[in-house]
Amino acid sequence: MGNNKQIPKRQELEEGFKWDLEAIYSDDQEWEKDFNKGKELMDEIKQLEGRLKASAQGLLKGLKLQDQMSELIGRIYMYARMRKDEDNTNNTYQALTDRARQLSVQVNSVTSYIVPEILTIPIEQLKQFIQEEMGLQIYKQYLDEIIRMKPHVLDAEQEELLAQTGQLSQAANSIFSMLNNADIKFPNIKDENGEEVELTKGRYVQFMESKDHRVRKEAFEALYQTYSSLSNTFAAVLSADVKKNIFYAKARKYPSALEASLFGDNISLNVYQQLIDTIHKNMNLMHRYVKLRKKMLGLDELHMYDLYTPIIKNMEIKVSYEEAQKKVLEAFKPLGEAYIKQVKKGFDTRWIDVYENSGKSSGAYSWGSYSTQPYILLNYQNKVNDMFTLAHELGHSMHSFYSNSNQAYINSHYKIFVAEVASTLNEALLMNHLLKTTTDKKEKMFYLNYYMEQFRTTVYRQTMFAEFEKMIHEKVEAGEALTPEGLNSMYHQLNETYYGSDIIVDPMIDVEWARIPHFYMNFYVFQYATGFSAAISLAKQILEEGEPAVKRYLDFLKSGSSDYPVNLLQKAGVDMNTSEPIQNALDLFNDILEQMEGMLD
Repeated sequence: MGNNKQIPKRQELEEGFKWDLEAIYSDDQEWEKDFNKGKELMDEIKQLEGRLKASAQGLLKGLKLQDQMSELIGRIYMYARMRKDEDNTNNTYQALTDRARQLSVQVNSVTSYIVPEILTIPIEQLKQFIQEEMGLQIYKQYLDEIIRMKPHVLDAEQEELLAQTGQLSQAANSIFSMLNNADIKFPNIKDENGEEVELTKGRYVQFMESKDHRVRKEAFEALYQTYSSLSNTFAAVLSADVKKNIFYAKARKYPSALEASLFGDNISLNVYQQLIDTIHKNMNLMHRYVKLRKKMLGLDELHMYDLYTPIIKNMEIKVSYEEAQKKVLEAFKPLGEAYIKQVKKGFDTRWIDVYENSGKSSGAYSWGSYSTQPYILLNYQNKVNDMFTLAHELGHSMHSFYSNSNQAYINSHYKIFVAEVASTLNEALLMNHLLKTTTDKKEKMFYLNYYMEQFRTTVYRQTMFAEFEKMIHEKVEAGEALTPEGLNSMYHQLNETYYGSDIIVDPMIDVEWARIPHFYMNFYVFQYATGFSAAISLAKQILEEGEPAVKRYLDFLKSGSSDYPVNLLQKAGVDMNTSEPIQNALDLFNDILEQMEGMLD
């Protein structure tokens, strides 16, 4: 099924390979009923303004209504968006998605009074409310967070004004997205067969993996020359987004945009900085990998466009979806029978939308709401990477399943800081299984290289992005402008630091910052590296300790946001306030390098 050259239409796919969205709404009329109900709940919650502080019962009623509305709006938007993702050309679901998004903005505006009103309640009185009304016990963490946020919450009128800037705040990201995904056009290049083809972002990835040096170089230069020709516009858009982050940080009285972004999850500035510092102390490992890559490719000169081409030549492993299911189930065995049983149930009850169809959104994700099963979007192509993507998204889905099953709605949404832990841990277990069970030397080298690439792209590259984000925000906070020349210079220097002297840092790479969507995600990317490192440490404990480590880990999955993310990881066995988890991950990278180097001798 994944081998069809002609991309099938949605209706041509077998039902068993499609996710079961009818389990959410049997039809669009059911969705409309909930949409109207959402409007009614908005009217109800408006009427509670000024009454939350009057009594414990009034506060509980308001918080329960907020939860009910939030869960409903989340389900409405999720359904519409996932239907749209099935086929983006479907006008019906384009319209439903827009309506759901507008309703969500209205809800944020209507509920914007809640936190400021709670903050007018004296702390002692709030504690008394919690004692006298048992129903408020589940809101203890939520209320503690509000109290902690008190210095950064404005009065109700100002909060409503900020809430109304919600759509404005997306302007830079929206402009970047349209420019980067719709308007930008790349020239033609010659492929491996000498045929002229149009360069696209999708094809660029394939060209970077090409065995043909000429194709890689041509694609690289064509892509970055195009970005370079628009560098003034991209610099202006990125600068606008950075200024937006700084505006919100100042409006809420944070010392910096970085500290504002970390405060919500109660993460110290030290966690961010020590990631960068620990990576810098271990930069020799990345330089060693670059040297190894140069040697294995047999190149006199290694260029930036040689970083993605496979170093294990003439090795293509095909993995059918059915085979991938079996392998991930085998790999997950250390997590216990209950975990395996639930994953199997996910396969059987159609959590997953497996194959590509015309109009379907690209990439992969895990989604769901509190009252639904988790869902996974894939575009499975029978590649090793697709098998790892399946394991990855199942990690997200199982995290959501355990969290939703064990927490009240208010505490069910795990924080972004831990969002990549479960997914990456699943990938680590799958890699461990493949390396243990693979007897073919070349295949083992293929997996070792795949693992090394994960370290390069998820730990080192994302940390480099995090360092760049920090630099550009500090520059603007110091009153300096972000010019294309300045951005290029900073980015070039970072590439030289991270990749070392065995690679030629081509001048064209300097403008790569212009094409990275993560720079519009407000200090998000460092969490890929910290999450990866935490997952590697937890996987090591599970494989070495067995049951005690598994219990700690499953308790972590069940915890949602019932405590701050760093505290939850600490209970699971990983202290992100220290550099130990980052160093543990890099020690594994060193072991993998040694294995690969040993196999070449």
